[in-house]
Amino acid sequence: MVKPTSNGATREGILRAALKRFAHSGYAAASVQQIVGDARVSKPTLYYYFPDKARLFEALVHEAHDERYRLMREAAGRSKNLRGQLVEILHVLFEYFASNRELMRISLATAFASPGEVPASLKYADRCQRNFEFVHSLIKRGLKNGELDRRFESRELAFGFYGQANAYLMTHLLMPASNLNRQTAERVVDLFLVGAAPKTKNKKTSRTQTVRDTKV
Repeated sequence: MVKPTSNGATREGILRAALKRFAHSGYAAASVQQIVGDARVSKPTLYYYFPDKARLFEALVHEAHDERYRLMREAAGRSKNLRGQLVEILHVLFEYFASNRELMRISLATAFASPGEVPASLKYADRCQRNFEFVHSLIKRGLKNGELDRRFESRELAFGFYGQANAYLMTHLLMPASNLNRQTAERVVDLFLVGAAPKTKNKKTSRTQTVRDTKV
């Protein structure tokens, strides 16, 4: 759930109440009156912390991106090689998702929302870019250190891993019984690093040949 901030318990309570309403009713259907009722505060109190409903929604989206960024940076620091860093990152994202399902639902939904389903003034693309570029920086370092296949560009590889990670998170919303644990994180990372094609001795399939075969 949303953590306390320097503004204290009142602001946290408003965010918690808003999160519940937005997650279950959507941005457009949730009203300020419902939120202040759930938070047990007055409208002037809410407006002291947030100018309007749009800024309240934006604060939750920013919280989701900022906390994931913090957790990813901490996780990457627990390993010195790329595989270990990616496993730690994916595992901590799985844990964060499990503890903040409603917040993650809102955060992920904003990327696919139709006009009117989110505030027109919502700004979060810079945070998405920042989080992606952090993973991209690890990939670039991995390429430099010889931990990745240099036939591929760093951005291609970063999108590959980032896409896998987000696919697992989004799928878990529909299939909550699936296990998002450390073992899953390790298997996802190994699939990304090693691939799914069978390994053969003394035979290497070139990238060009692979592309040609898929077109046959």
